Amino acid sequence: MLQFQPMNYDLVIKNGTVVTAVATYQADIGIRGEHIAAIGEDLHGEREMDATGKLVTPGAIDPHVHLQMPIGDFTSTDDFFTGTRAAAFGGTTTIIDFIETAPQETMLQALAARRAKADPKVVIDYGLHMTIGPGDIAKLDQIPGAYAAGCGSFKLYMAYGLRLSDGQLLQALEAVRDVGGLPVVHAENWDVITTLIARNLAAGRVEPHWHPRSRPAELEGEAAGRVIDIAAFVGTRLYIFHVSCQETVARIAAAQARGLPITGETCPQYLLADWSLYDRPGVAGALPVCSPPIRALAEQANLWRALGQEHLQVVSTDHCPFTAAEKESRLGDYSRIPGGVPSIEIRYPAVYHYGVGGGHLTLNQWVAVCCTNPARLFGFARKGDIAIGYDADLVIFDPNREVTISPQTLHEAAGWTLYDGLTVRGWPATTISRGRVVVDEGQFVGKAGNGRFIPRHF
Repeated sequence: MLQFQPMNYDLVIKNGTVVTAVATYQADIGIRGEHIAAIGEDLHGEREMDATGKLVTPGAIDPHVHLQMPIGDFTSTDDFFTGTRAAAFGGTTTIIDFIETAPQETMLQALAARRAKADPKVVIDYGLHMTIGPGDIAKLDQIPGAYAAGCGSFKLYMAYGLRLSDGQLLQALEAVRDVGGLPVVHAENWDVITTLIARNLAAGRVEPHWHPRSRPAELEGEAAGRVIDIAAFVGTRLYIFHVSCQETVARIAAAQARGLPITGETCPQYLLADWSLYDRPGVAGALPVCSPPIRALAEQANLWRALGQEHLQVVSTDHCPFTAAEKESRLGDYSRIPGGVPSIEIRYPAVYHYGVGGGHLTLNQWVAVCCTNPARLFGFARKGDIAIGYDADLVIFDPNREVTISPQTLHEAAGWTLYDGLTVRGWPATTISRGRVVVDEGQFVGKAGNGRFIPRHF
């Protein structure tokens, strides 16, 4: 495990407790250029950082964010600069965002357009999922080109205007399977949802209280089970986005017990909040609107258990922020409130505080669900671990630093946070991306454009 090399390095992290998904040990880490060059004792470099009393982990990976994304009448509030800067403050060194093709646009054209927005702004590395909507079924022959260009994963919807019918799901899953890509899916039963929404609105039930009651957990589980069955028939792996309830966990766990390559994630809003938030007056009740919705309090324990038992493999964020004013503008119809919760900065420390501190996860599982598993599942070959030759994406994490979360302590652009007032113990002190220090003791020292698009293949 330990390498002893009597040479100097560009940067050495000294005296820290190294935590990976499989081991915890004391060591220095030597960085040369963009990569980890040595792990050992008494290493020296041109610059040295003392990590005594701190944890040194891989940089976290968030495989589910929506930055600078047009959604309906709005655009998500964080752009590629503010969003990746906030991510870096929270110990995240890689994100995956999304591409949606316009009707007359090829997948490669859409990829180039999305990169043109991201490349000048990102302060950390990123990848992109290619979305396949109903209008893209005629473009399935373009999937090999998109895969070759580095889009290793493909987003399929079972809700909204981007919803695929079961027959279209079959076709898309087959096409992604044939190139060796990973299909990722938003699983909800849209027919039931639209029926319940129409029924509520007709009866004058327009408040956010009715949002989770229009998107029942039973039907999230049903949709997950249905797409899992189609994937099993096709013979492809599958990853389920933003699991919010035990009904979906049960479908995933049953598939895994059958030996099927089905994996999934949950998000901070489902682990830390409950649906009583929708009953707050005015805009406060609109802020937590997201889909799937935040569920009853009992689901928190269910989801933590699923992570600890490894039925769910990842904690992502589904970071999709809108301002309070944008949320408030749709208060007269809960179904039109722009859906999304900002969590990109708090994810890594919150999972440490509530997961490790709450006895749900070990230190190594914390690193697994936030760093290593997303790297392995999404094709980041040299990220998510601390090993010779890997990208020097590292976090010096202070387990004793207490932070009371508020809009003032965070760097997200939304101007509000669902977690206002929560105090967590454990916070990143320093974040390093490919050998470059991006955040140092709470100060941003990175630069727009220093991040890089990372092509992903399997």
